[in-house]
Amino acid sequence: MTGTAMIGLGAMGQGMARNIMAAGIPLAGFDLSEGARARFAQEGGSTGEDAAHVVADCDLLLVMVATAAQAEAALFAGVTDALAPGAVVILSSTVAPSEARAIAARLAEQGHTMLDAPVSGGQVGADDGRLTIMASGPQVAFDRADTVLAAISKKVHRLGDEAGLGATYKVVHQLAAGVHLVAAAELMAFGAKAGCDPQTLFDIVSSSAGQSWMMDDRAPRMMTTGATATSTVDIFIKDLGLVVQTARDSGAPVPLAAAAYQMMIGASGMGLGREDDSAVIRAYEALTGHPVHKD
Repeated sequence: MTGTAMIGLGAMGQGMARNIMAAGIPLAGFDLSEGARARFAQEGGSTGEDAAHVVADCDLLLVMVATAAQAEAALFAGVTDALAPGAVVILSSTVAPSEARAIAARLAEQGHTMLDAPVSGGQVGADDGRLTIMASGPQVAFDRADTVLAAISKKVHRLGDEAGLGATYKVVHQLAAGVHLVAAAELMAFGAKAGCDPQTLFDIVSSSAGQSWMMDDRAPRMMTTGATATSTVDIFIKDLGLVVQTARDSGAPVPLAAAAYQMMIGASGMGLGREDDSAVIRAYEALTGHPVHKD
């Protein structure tokens, strides 16, 4: 049977699923959250309470969960046995290169092929179908996944035949994302403490040489409270932890990433782990004793 399925219908997965279905591709989907499954069903997806039953006989499976451990739990507790023989699994979770290679090897032992295909662009990119995909794997996997990748992305970078290459590029990219995010928080907190109006400071930096995508996207959230979480503090702890781990494995110094990692850990230690990652500004506010937010 030819069919497409997805596991992971969270903040990113819902938008990706909608765009896959909007491209005319029937989609079965599963998430541990009953609410996520209900939202997916309202959009026209087919779901159920058991992942193996939902993906049964599909020959293409997209996995969009948070961690390698979650991916392994999702795949190797009956799901891979339920897939059609020789299925292609697109792993879009951000994981360490070594973890991507290990999952690909386990899938190969069961006769399946993995496309190592992490994404960048956040919830906005997922909702708009404009993610950047960093993918590696055999040509047969690219051929089978082509229409799904096109439905969710603005650009697919083909990085080679081996699992782990896509993950490597994504982890290195997350150094920039994490450092820029924490730098934006540090800048806003420093400016507020020094007497700058936060909104005016943001207007100046966002149109000058200090501008970054993360500054533009996150600083407005830093100036409020209770921002809707599109990516959490704990997710960035995971991602920056992967940066530090991969750098250690590669023998590369990453002092800026390590510092950003510690600030995220500090924010999580304040009870903000499940808050939007822009809440790292609250850790800086605690250090400066001066608020950035206006409400």
